[in-house]
Amino acid sequence: MLYYLFEFLEKNYQFPGASVFQFITFRAAMAIILSLLFSTIFGKRIILALQKKQVGESVRDLGLDGQLEKAGTPTMGGIIIILATLIPVLLLAKLDNIYVVMLIVTLLWMGAVGFTDDYIKVFKKDKAGLSGKFKVLGQVGLGLFVGAIMYFHPGITIKTEKVNPVNQTELVSKNSGPEFNTEEQSLKTTIPFVKDNEFDYSDLITWMGDGYAKYAWLIFIPIVIFIVTAVSNGANLTDGIDGLAAGSSAIIVFALAIFAFISGNIFFSDYLNIMFIPRLGELVVFIAAFAGALIGFLWYNTYPAQVFMGDTGSLTIGGVIAVIAIAVRKELLIPLLCGIFFAESLSVIIQVTYFKYTKKKYGEGRRIFLMSPLHHHYQKKGYHESKIVTRFWIVGIFLAILSIVTLKLR
Repeated sequence: MLYYLFEFLEKNYQFPGASVFQFITFRAAMAIILSLLFSTIFGKRIILALQKKQVGESVRDLGLDGQLEKAGTPTMGGIIIILATLIPVLLLAKLDNIYVVMLIVTLLWMGAVGFTDDYIKVFKKDKAGLSGKFKVLGQVGLGLFVGAIMYFHPGITIKTEKVNPVNQTELVSKNSGPEFNTEEQSLKTTIPFVKDNEFDYSDLITWMGDGYAKYAWLIFIPIVIFIVTAVSNGANLTDGIDGLAAGSSAIIVFALAIFAFISGNIFFSDYLNIMFIPRLGELVVFIAAFAGALIGFLWYNTYPAQVFMGDTGSLTIGGVIAVIAIAVRKELLIPLLCGIFFAESLSVIIQVTYFKYTKKKYGEGRRIFLMSPLHHHYQKKGYHESKIVTRFWIVGIFLAILSIVTLKLR
């Protein structure tokens, strides 16, 4: 909203300083400041309101040190993250940008799914919460929406450089930079660590014949649904000890902000020889607000936590991260960039699969980990949760740096 106001003031009245709102970097900086201020200042009021409503966490006794002391801690704190993201975005972003609209819908969509789950747990006193099939239905619905937008919306395009057909080198105009083709809708993405690393999802079906290209959405949309569901559930599993999910997510989001800024800038994308995605740069404002909200939430969520994010926060975080990765065409980096989520999910899959296998073969279930997800395994080994969280953050930073390095490491 403020963007349009200052655009009007600049255009009609040459208002001093109004033109600064044209710069994405300025609005992104303002977004992260506003989200930090909101989450830290108003976050306390939201926590007090949750306490007043007796929105306390009911804790199952899993035999973990310090676990029972957390009973009664307010949950549904994901509301802080959602509001601290939404308000700066509405104030500072271009609301006619399709990427921003898609992320706002994602934020509210997954927030509603998570809120419903927490509401049933807290107010209906049903520890199971929202049925798993309804959670998955919400995730699949979001994936269907995002996949359809990415495929069909005319505002989602890429721009490729013109190359000499003889030697496959860039065409460069005299006294100017490389020449670009007109914008085109495309299902191209990037494969990490590979030279000439663009991959087109339509190739998965066009091998059957050129006429099948128009049916590429039948391949692409299910892939998007899988990514959204997997990352959302991964974030949900990671939310098990104080500060782990929020801190790990903030690291991931900062890396995605770099990808979005570079891919949305014609000069940087050309310099690094990566895909240029028009209008993507505006997404940096949303990502900055989201990062600020996560960091601000950590003010109250680090050990000992004054509030838990609940599924309202964890499902939302995972959904937003997945959609950002898809938008910046870096979804194939998710196993590396979101390595913490991946490891947590994998530990559960391995544990459950091995338990069922050994129970069928030997008559009793056996375990590989002391407890899953992975962070509980280390708790069972006697590590304090603060040490576990800090070390997971360090691993997350390493993975984020390695992911950024893939811009040139091919």
